[in-house]
Amino acid sequence: MTAFKSDFLRILSERGFIQQTSNDEALDDLFRTQTVTAYIGYDPTASSLHVGHLTQTMMLHWMQQTGHRPIALMGGGTGMIGDPSFKDEARKLMTTETIGENLVGLRRTFSQFLRFGDGESDAVMANNADWLLDINYVEFLRDVGRHFSVNRMLSFDSVKLRLDREQSLSFLEFNYMILQAYDFVELYKRYGCRLQMGGSDQWGNIVSGIDLGRRMEGAELFALVSPLLTTSSGAKMGKSASGAVWLNPDMLAPYEFWQFWRNTEDADVGRFLKLYTTLPMDEIARLATLGGAEINDAKKVLANEVTKLIHGAAAAELAAETARKTFEEGALADSLPTHEVPASELEAGIGILSLFVSAGLAASNGEVRRHMKGGAVRLNDETVEDEKRVVGSGDLLSGGVVKLSVGRKKHVLVRPV
Repeated sequence: MTAFKSDFLRILSERGFIQQTSNDEALDDLFRTQTVTAYIGYDPTASSLHVGHLTQTMMLHWMQQTGHRPIALMGGGTGMIGDPSFKDEARKLMTTETIGENLVGLRRTFSQFLRFGDGESDAVMANNADWLLDINYVEFLRDVGRHFSVNRMLSFDSVKLRLDREQSLSFLEFNYMILQAYDFVELYKRYGCRLQMGGSDQWGNIVSGIDLGRRMEGAELFALVSPLLTTSSGAKMGKSASGAVWLNPDMLAPYEFWQFWRNTEDADVGRFLKLYTTLPMDEIARLATLGGAEINDAKKVLANEVTKLIHGAAAAELAAETARKTFEEGALADSLPTHEVPASELEAGIGILSLFVSAGLAASNGEVRRHMKGGAVRLNDETVEDEKRVVGSGDLLSGGVVKLSVGRKKHVLVRPV
């Protein structure tokens, strides 16, 4: 591993963000001697980022913290096509209205990580629709397309995998890597951007941008990619049993976000503290050595720090207090996730299987039954084994809610409205 001298690359290296760069020494020199502008691209497929985006977004955060200028590039143009990288099939095409709505939500997410403005190291949120939607196709083929070898493009893993599986790869998607390469050139011309960062699955696309920048502008551009992360058990980061772990609070409550991190596998705690918090490395080293029951203290620190970064200190403190009351005191915490049902339905009675499914505690009636067999289903903290049990207004607690639980860590309050 290269011993980097620049603050930015040294921090990224010691925290585990770097898998590969296009030129370690030259890039390190650049960060030591200049204020560097770098970008990461995001397709606006939803109105929030999720935990799977955190690795790259923390890289932008550290750029700004070390005095450099990050660009969060929104794929308002490329998002209308969809990135085919390692996908089994084409993405569903989005309308311009949907993309516009998603961009508003994404701006809110990024404001938690980055400071936007007009200063030398203030972040920029760019949108490639600004230059891609007005392209003259014939001129683009002549000026940009002539620099690309189809033979080379077919060798990229992202394309090769689709072809090897005999899965369709449309011409629309095949253009994606050309447009992404062109984005790099445009950002170099508009902002002096010298570096593109991303996950390791983007290496081929980024290198294409470096090559295009050299051919079209005589520019020396750089690539930096991070490992594609999974948990120790092999699960993909950003996914939970109930779906994506979103960063915006209107898509996932801060308590549920906190609980996701509290449930981190023991083997991942040290690695996640490095990647997803800004704690000093010596403190992370101390926490990573904790074993036995003490590892839970490290998990709480991880949950508190990440939630504080995303949702603010007040939300993190409330989530931690909710967890303490729920798990350590057995009390009913008002800030637990809630599921509203019509009062008339509760009065008539709701089957326990369908109620657990609608509350998001299970994906199907069968899953609820499996939890029941394991003794994990509880109603108002009492174990339920009868799958025909009906939940009604007589089950309301003094706070006017019904508490549903699966295991010790998943709880929802059902509130009649």
